[in-house]
Amino acid sequence: MKLFRRIRHKLILDNKKVQYLKYALGEIVLVVIGILIALQINNWNESRKGDIALKEYLVKIKSNTLEDIIELDSLTIGRRQIAELCKKARTSILDKTEDENTMLFMSSGWAFIDLYFNPSIDGYEALKNSNYYGKINNTALDSLLTRYHTIIGEIALNEKSYNEYSESQEAYLSTQFDRSLILAYAFLPPDSLNIRATSQTEYFTDFKEYTSFPAFRNVISLAAWQFDTMIHRYNELKNVGLSIIKEIDTIIED
Repeated sequence: MKLFRRIRHKLILDNKKVQYLKYALGEIVLVVIGILIALQINNWNESRKGDIALKEYLVKIKSNTLEDIIELDSLTIGRRQIAELCKKARTSILDKTEDENTMLFMSSGWAFIDLYFNPSIDGYEALKNSNYYGKINNTALDSLLTRYHTIIGEIALNEKSYNEYSESQEAYLSTQFDRSLILAYAFLPPDSLNIRATSQTEYFTDFKEYTSFPAFRNVISLAAWQFDTMIHRYNELKNVGLSIIKEIDTIIED
């Protein structure tokens, strides 16, 4: 800067206006170039910070997706086991062999249990509410995330419909039937039941009467086919989740 000032001072003293104007113009150009370089460096730093922040969000989404996949696998196993029991019970109803399959019907009562998929979505919601979601707009990851959360909503509606129906049928059964013997037989230890005045035959008779109600059989029949639909959606969501993890790994590794 001292050198520039000396040059300007000398040009003014020598009354070299043309040369001074050229010099001044050159100095302005240098200043503008310096500003542009500074802005470019600043933009690069901001972009780099944005990329780091985005990757942190994506790591969280990947962790959430892995948690979801573990839960989906567990739900799939549970629903498949219950569905198989209900299919066998439905066949027994059609074959009129209920009296021979009391334990089967007792096991198929698991169709009344409430099972819900509880997705981990905090990472995705945090990214959507941040300033960095735009970095993945119109990308493959954006499409996968949209599809993933659309399926989550569809699964929630499916589960809600089934669970509310089974709850309503169970509530109806509770108004029509005393389930004290069934619950005792299901939850009390055998040695505790053996010292009671009620015989095992009475427990079974009570249970057969309970399972003969249409409300019970409606739930069993519904679970026999609808659980397969739920399992299909779980698998669909899992596959999209695996694609999301693969896409995130590609972005993080860049």
